[in-house]
Amino acid sequence: MTSELRTLLTGRGLVESPRWHDERLYFSDWSAGEVIAVDLAGRSEVIVQVASLPLCTAWLPDDRLLIVSSTDGRLLRLEADGSLIPHADLGDPGWNDIVIDGRGHAYVNRPGFNPMAGESFTPGSVSLATPDGVVRRVADDLAFPNGMAVTPDNSTLIVADSYRHSLVAFDIAEDGGLSGRRDWADLGEGTPDGICIDAEGAVWYADVPNRQCVRATEGGAVEQVVELDRGGFACALGGSDGTTLFIVAAEWRGMSGTELVSPGSGQVLTIEVDVPGAGWP
Repeated sequence: MTSELRTLLTGRGLVESPRWHDERLYFSDWSAGEVIAVDLAGRSEVIVQVASLPLCTAWLPDDRLLIVSSTDGRLLRLEADGSLIPHADLGDPGWNDIVIDGRGHAYVNRPGFNPMAGESFTPGSVSLATPDGVVRRVADDLAFPNGMAVTPDNSTLIVADSYRHSLVAFDIAEDGGLSGRRDWADLGEGTPDGICIDAEGAVWYADVPNRQCVRATEGGAVEQVVELDRGGFACALGGSDGTTLFIVAAEWRGMSGTELVSPGSGQVLTIEVDVPGAGWP
C-alpha cells in the first residue's frame, strides 16, 4: 500500500506512549506533563496531568489507565471518576515504558542510569507488577530498555534495546515471569524506541536518530520504512480497522540541553498500512 503521511495534531512537546483505546489515540506530552486523547478528526483533550519525566501509560483489561510516575517510583491508576490512586510501588525513580498483557500483568522497564544527569552507563531491567500490586524484577542486562509489546496470545514480550540496536524477546509464564531470552531482531543501525506488533507478527519501531518508523520481521528483515522529518519516538496501530499507524515525532535536541526537543515540534502523524495491529499495547 502506498499511503500519504498525514498530520493529526501538532504544536506539542516531547510526545510519547501512543495507545489506541475506545476510538481515540491516547499519548503523553512529556514536556507538559499531560496525557492527551485525540480522535481521528484531530479533536483533543487533556485527560490527566502528572509531573513525571518519562510519562508512559498503558490500559488494564478492565479499561482503567495505568500511569508510570517515574519521579516517585510508583504506578498510578486513573479511576472512572478521574481520581489518581496508587496501584503499585516500583521503588527507585527513573522508570520508562510500560506494557500490560491480556491478564493484567504490567511490565515496566528502567534504564540503569540517568543519561540526562551525566551518570555512567549501567544496564537496565524489566520489572513486573502483578494485578495485586506485587512488584518483582523479571529481566536484567538490557543496555537501554525502551518500547515494549506483548503478542496477542500473551506468550511473548518484546523489548526494544535502543543502545544495542536490537529487539529482545522473552517467553511469558502464567505468573508473568520471563524466560527464554533471545535476540528477536538485530536492527543494524536502527535505534528502536516505542514499538507495536501487527497481526502478521512483525514489529513497527520508531527511531529518533534515523528519523523514521520501520516495520521489521523476526530476524531483522525490513519490510517497510516511513521516512520522517524529525525523530520518531513511538508508534501504535489503531483506527477503525486497526490499519492506521500512529507515529509521535518531534525535533530531538539531545540530552545535554535544557530542552530535549524543540518547543512546539511534537506531532501526532498517521499513515495507512496493510496489516492491522495485534497484541498490546
